[in-house]
Amino acid sequence: MKRDETDRQLLALLREDARRHVSSLAEALGVSRATVYGRIARLEEEGIITGYTVRVGTEHHRRMIRAHMMIKVQPKFTREIERALAARPELTTLHAISGEYDFIAEIEAPDPEALNELIDDIGMLDGVARTTSSIILATKVQR
Repeated sequence: MKRDETDRQLLALLREDARRHVSSLAEALGVSRATVYGRIARLEEEGIITGYTVRVGTEHHRRMIRAHMMIKVQPKFTREIERALAARPELTTLHAISGEYDFIAEIEAPDPEALNELIDDIGMLDGVARTTSSIILATKVQR
């Protein structure tokens, strides 16, 4: 089914705060609560909304050192590396990408030493050909 402006606005509001009350969503959208309930149910049924999660705040980020890590994988090791990375609690996001590298991982650690050890551990996984890491200094926009 085609998304309309109300669906797009509803999704944007839920990205900002998935725990926002239906009455507040209805008021912001200028529709009834029944309409919001119905649209959320339809978006869930269609697989547009697949779940709800916790987004950690700036206080958590201030306590952690985060980095983006580009990872090049040797042929035929992609799924094995993906599983190994997914098992690491320090991994917050993993993207498969096109280009020279195969993955971009966002990782976090409580201090520089732990981040260095994590980067070394990932680089030593069987099938990892090369990595490049960049420490995240600040997040300017997150949705």
